[in-house]
Amino acid sequence: DQLPVVLPEPTAVMALEQLQKNLGQFGALAAIALAMGSVSGELDRGTAALVLAQPATRPAFLVAKLAALAVVLATCTVLAVAVAWVYTAILFEPLPIGGWVVLAALAWLALLAWAAITFLASTATGSTTAAAGLGFVALIGLSILAVIPAIDHVLPTGLTLPSILIASGQAVDAGALATAVLGTVVLVAACVAGAVAAFARREL
Repeated sequence: DQLPVVLPEPTAVMALEQLQKNLGQFGALAAIALAMGSVSGELDRGTAALVLAQPATRPAFLVAKLAALAVVLATCTVLAVAVAWVYTAILFEPLPIGGWVVLAALAWLALLAWAAITFLASTATGSTTAAAGLGFVALIGLSILAVIPAIDHVLPTGLTLPSILIASGQAVDAGALATAVLGTVVLVAACVAGAVAAFARREL
């Protein structure tokens, strides 16, 4: 006789956790794919030189590129979260919309961090392939470091648990959330600053 396999009863929180897992994995890979050719592709095609021949500064060129990435990621994240909220409400129960809005914002910030890392690699190396490789290595490396709680709290991965708790209407450690948000913002800012510095020295 085979032993019966008892599966837990699906809940709205489980659906929420699966959404966050998909955003953290497939979303991160999509962010890397989106950012890997953002600058290197322009350099390869020679369009960067044409744009910068106009009255446009190099920092403005990079900021515009990153802003476009941020808008695309925000749009996709909002759509994914909205669809997930609808099917969760239909299949299980409607959870507070406000919490899901916060979830979308935190998920977007985490995806922006992976895009920013790849954006820096794209700018510094001038190679789409190298940028993709470095972005993927950074994703794996930081995910491994996130096993250490003290480090996880200042990485994009540290946004995962708070976002799930908020979206499911549970209490969240405000200090841990603030630390994760601040750490991720600093990471994005550092990548942008590094990209600007690297691009300033690059010949077009």
